Amino acid sequence: MTNTHNSNASAAHVNHGNTGRGLVAVILAAGKGTRMQSDLPKVMHPAVGRPMVHWVVDAARAAGATKIVLVIGHGAELVRESFAGVKDVEFALQTEQLGTGHAVMMAKANIEKDAASTDAFVLCGDGPLIRPDTLATLLDLHRREHAAATLATSVIAEPKGYGRIVRDAAGKLAKIVEQKDASDAERAICEINPSYYCFRTDELLGALARVGNKNASGEYYITDVFEILRKDGRTVAAVDAVPPEDVLSVNDPVQLAEVDAILRKRHAKVDGSVGGGAR
Repeated sequence: MTNTHNSNASAAHVNHGNTGRGLVAVILAAGKGTRMQSDLPKVMHPAVGRPMVHWVVDAARAAGATKIVLVIGHGAELVRESFAGVKDVEFALQTEQLGTGHAVMMAKANIEKDAASTDAFVLCGDGPLIRPDTLATLLDLHRREHAAATLATSVIAEPKGYGRIVRDAAGKLAKIVEQKDASDAERAICEINPSYYCFRTDELLGALARVGNKNASGEYYITDVFEILRKDGRTVAAVDAVPPEDVLSVNDPVQLAEVDAILRKRHAKVDGSVGGGAR
């Protein structure tokens, strides 16, 4: 597999071509996490002593995001309290869980003012293994290709459960198909969507308004934005930038323990210590 993760990873605080474009991040943090066997909001479960959503916020900030919008729902007040006094964090409320596309639309009021001159990361708050360098690679490609929408992908041995990356004859991104909606041939694809996205904000909001929910889950998927923009003749791009070991998100206590152990090892290698308070 061709993994471009290290090609632009010398520093997270990179110069993204002096484009003059701003950068925001929308982080999805509304889920209940019923399999976590806890009343805590899913993203508030701790990894290395701090709520896992803080790791995602830190990565987005380190990659250059100057405004971070948390889309909250279940246990919203606990998430708000966790970021009390943090000046670059705002909140949007998703009262109904109608899918990832619907969740991002809840942040429209937070990001539409400067939409024509900003790019937006869209990330999941339950993926604390995310690295700033991976986001830097994603953003660099997005701006270099003048793309309307870009995602970072990963090639893994066991793709079950993940959205599959469908490419056209030229190797370009054609669409993203969720597991429930995939054909047998599409389910055999090992290049998957770990939910690391970057969009031109105005293109994102325009396309989201056209996303429907005619699928196996009856939800509004953020992934449908890519096919909508591609059919509109916009540039959509995908880069294999996520190391397979970073793909694991947290859906149950066993996965949380795995992620905690990975983060402890990673940070012990970096500075000989682990942990750190929530900022």
